[in-house]
Amino acid sequence: MEDVLEIYKKPYNPAVPVVCMDEQPTQLIKETRKEIMVEPGKLQRVDYEYERNGTAVNFMFTEPLAGWRKVNVRQHKTAVDWAYEIRDLLNEDYAEAEKVILVCDNLNTHNIASFYEAFEPKQARQLVERLEIHYTPKHGSWLNVAEIELSVFTKQCLDRRIADIEMLQKEAKAWYCQRNAKQKSVDWQFTTQDARIKLKRLYPQIKMS
Repeated sequence: MEDVLEIYKKPYNPAVPVVCMDEQPTQLIKETRKEIMVEPGKLQRVDYEYERNGTAVNFMFTEPLAGWRKVNVRQHKTAVDWAYEIRDLLNEDYAEAEKVILVCDNLNTHNIASFYEAFEPKQARQLVERLEIHYTPKHGSWLNVAEIELSVFTKQCLDRRIADIEMLQKEAKAWYCQRNAKQKSVDWQFTTQDARIKLKRLYPQIKMS
């Protein structure tokens, strides 16, 4: 916990940005009846019946100090999927950065072995050398700023039925582009000192002899 909190204290540095990531499954929902067009002065009417149309996974990346976020939608969240997402983060979103500090949960796919499963050793090593991973503790995923962004994304973009992965990708991109344009950021204020006071019960009790 303190390791992550100390990372959040770092000043903004475009050469070594701090990026948080998290994943979220989404149920795709299709309408079973033709939509009734909304008439002036009347509320939209939606039939209660729907059809499940599989699932997708939203990969959320956010740099809190820069007010930037991105959502990529994939069919699955395997080790290879994660490796490709991090490759694009390093080579496209942060191509000019010396290194990216990544905060994420300790899921078994979130490790450097995933790069070697997805890429040739030389390419995998190049990616690993530009990445510094810091894990949130077990039962402490609330420390991940990406969870806050996922909560906003859920309320603002997933509050309606989305039929397929193509539509979800389009809606997700429109959401994060608009949010980035408004430069919405997360003002993280919980510090290590706060944790030692408010979460004192979680620390080992040292008995001095």
